[in-house]
Amino acid sequence: MMEVAFSLLKQKLRRPQAFVGLFLESGMLPCQARAMSKKSFKEKPAKSLRLLGSASALPQKPSVEILETFPNSHPGRGYVVRVDTEDFSSVCPVTGQPDYAEIVIEYVPAARCVETKSLKYYLAAFRNTPSFNEQIVNRILDDLVAVCAPESMTVIGAFAARGGLALTVTATHTAKKRC
Repeated sequence: MMEVAFSLLKQKLRRPQAFVGLFLESGMLPCQARAMSKKSFKEKPAKSLRLLGSASALPQKPSVEILETFPNSHPGRGYVVRVDTEDFSSVCPVTGQPDYAEIVIEYVPAARCVETKSLKYYLAAFRNTPSFNEQIVNRILDDLVAVCAPESMTVIGAFAARGGLALTVTATHTAKKRC
C-alpha cells in the first residue's frame, strides 16, 4: 500500500500542475501550504553553506570538499532521506565512451544532513571522470559517509545498458553501534 502511495506521489511531483491535486488529496488547502512555505523561508540557512543561494560553476572533478552539510533538526528520529537522479553520467576509463545511470541515495541521518545543491554539483563533476561503475558507486558512498556520518546509507547506481548488458551496483554503510 505504501509503495503505491509513494509511486503516486513521485508521479505528481514530476508534474507541477499536479500540486493542487496533491494538496486536495492530502486534505491541506493551498492557503495552508502557502502559510507553511512562508514560515519555512524565514529560517536562515547556516552560514557555512557556500553553494546554496549563490551561482557558481560546476566543478571539473568530484571531490569530498564539494559536499556541504547542515545540522539535522531531528537527530533522534530515524527518518529516511532519499535522493534520486536520472541524469548521472561518467566516462568509461577503457573506451572513453559515456556511461549513463540513475543514482539513488538513501540514508538515515545522524547529526548532519547533506545539502542537496552541493550534492548535485558533486554528482555532476563525475561527467568527465573516467571510472568504472563499481568505483563510482563506492566512492559516492565513501565521500557521503565521510561528510555526514549517517546511521545508515545505501547508494544504488543503475547504469544503462552498453553492449546488451545493464549493470546495477549497490553499496551500503551501517554505522557501528556504540557500547
